[in-house]
Amino acid sequence: MVGRGELTDRAWAAIEPLLPVSGRGRRWRDHRQVINAILWKLRTGAPWRDLPERYGPWKTAHERLRLWTADGTWQRILDRVIVKDDSVGELEWIISVDSSVVRAHQHAAGARKKGDAPPGSRPAVDGEGLGRSRGGLSTKIHIAVDGRGLPMRILITPGQAGDNPRLLPLLDGIRVARSGPGHPRVRPDVVIADKAYSHKSTRLALRARRIAFTCPERKDQVARRAALGSRGGRPPVFDAERYRQRNVVERCFNRLKQFRGLATRYAKRAAYYQAELTIAAIVLWLR
Repeated sequence: MVGRGELTDRAWAAIEPLLPVSGRGRRWRDHRQVINAILWKLRTGAPWRDLPERYGPWKTAHERLRLWTADGTWQRILDRVIVKDDSVGELEWIISVDSSVVRAHQHAAGARKKGDAPPGSRPAVDGEGLGRSRGGLSTKIHIAVDGRGLPMRILITPGQAGDNPRLLPLLDGIRVARSGPGHPRVRPDVVIADKAYSHKSTRLALRARRIAFTCPERKDQVARRAALGSRGGRPPVFDAERYRQRNVVERCFNRLKQFRGLATRYAKRAAYYQAELTIAAIVLWLR
């Protein structure tokens, strides 16, 4: 019987073929049991040592999270799930972007300094993605979702980091391989964003990529253009009806933060917190 918050039979059937078959010359402990252990940890936000006995040793689950973060297993699973969805024509290439700040627990601080990162993991950005913003130590989650609010790409930065500089890196990270021959699809039809992303350089960059951009202007930008008169040029095209679709990214954040271990950051390493977000994203795609 599937427990609350655990992988459904449908979700397990989708990801089982994508998992490693053995590790370090020996058989793995049951993959499904260990992944359910990680999901319990993310859903409750409890310490690893409080893991219920039915999930096996907590060290096994923690080590599996660490190893599969280092070798990219979690990201490969998410990529394959998105490819499968795109192959049946369900993926909606209207991308909405936004960010959300989460408080970092005191246990998230104190990671080893640069140079001691887990083998194979990408170097952390700006001190393990921790920074000082209103409310104290925090991390900012930047996300790009498809037209249904399903996460396509997730990045993390320190909490005080700006939104606009992360827009292009978010889009650059979207690469959906085709089920048959051909190059991966990387260019959305439309990008929808709020005023935090309203910048001339961003509009020019997306125009160069032939991506429609729906984003309202800030008041200061409107006033500056009006002050210049005819030299201020025409206002950018803004589709108010399409902009209403941006609410899907807010709903995505709401679903991610149902996982209490994500609504507050406990992981010391940026790579591990990123992996936890990726695991939650996989669950959302397979619901």
